[in-house]
Amino acid sequence: MTGLPTAGVGPEVSVDLLVIGAGPTGLYGAYYAGFRGLSVAVADALPEVGGQIAALYPEKLIYDVAGFPAVRGQDLVDRLAEQAGRWEPTYLLGHGVVRLDDTGEGILAVTDAGARITARAVLVCGGIGNFIPRELPVGSEYLGRGLRYFVPRLDELSGQDVVVVGGGDSALDWALSLEPIAASVTLVHRRTRFRAHERSVEQVHASSVRVLTPYEVEKISGDGSVSEVAVASTDGGRIVLPAQSVVAALGFIADLGPIEQWGLRLRRRRILVDPTMRTSRERVFAAGDIADYDGKVSLISIGFGEAALAVNHIAALLDPACSITPGHSSDA
Repeated sequence: MTGLPTAGVGPEVSVDLLVIGAGPTGLYGAYYAGFRGLSVAVADALPEVGGQIAALYPEKLIYDVAGFPAVRGQDLVDRLAEQAGRWEPTYLLGHGVVRLDDTGEGILAVTDAGARITARAVLVCGGIGNFIPRELPVGSEYLGRGLRYFVPRLDELSGQDVVVVGGGDSALDWALSLEPIAASVTLVHRRTRFRAHERSVEQVHASSVRVLTPYEVEKISGDGSVSEVAVASTDGGRIVLPAQSVVAALGFIADLGPIEQWGLRLRRRRILVDPTMRTSRERVFAAGDIADYDGKVSLISIGFGEAALAVNHIAALLDPACSITPGHSSDA
């Protein structure tokens, strides 16, 4: 996603609402805040908008978003960013918020890249928090030179020999998505059984993807960038594969990170909220997967509703003359 109004490193930003997290819920919250007449900044530790969908499942079809019989993950992110763009939110990408300080009239948020955002209210849409990829035990020196943990744009690997490592849904999704455009795709998994959905496993075995199990990556080599991958089986067999890209899809470690230090009531590693999405801290709200309450169901569609609910109550909080009920958007 390009063309977003992005703030630079270490800026001073002042807005009505700071949205923390640029995943689907955060993007919809940014749109809805603009619709309610609020100025908005969106901060995210990742370098692109879209959160987990853009980082992990950009090519995967999503079937439970209202109005879309099926929508590709990246297409949904692009449409949400386009929708929010009508109100020109300021994006601080690559800015993880590490601190929230009360100012008396609002919140001062400080990021790990040196930005300072003064906001009258905060909406936390942090998904599952920080998610750090589990590292491949070998070849770390090739990170960014053929080794990668995310595939935000499949066409970057077009025409290449690709080795995908892992046995979960993301590994098989990437293998299947790359099959039509890559010169070759080899899926390497250290077990004979896969953790992925059975339908995906069947599709991989019916495709041209070469499946090697039980194998592990023994060595990655190349002059400057990846050119081949050696894999070894548990019975001592060894195969050297040509490869210009290695996609390591070994899962992720979820971590709330600095959120745990923000003085918010937590339950099950999520932020507790009341029926208005308000947290235990004044002027701080939460929505999406990061928010928790009795009867919570984690779905993208519910996250959209939670974001709208939170923003409507934030609008009334910031301006008591403002109604919680916004009226129909078609009348705007």
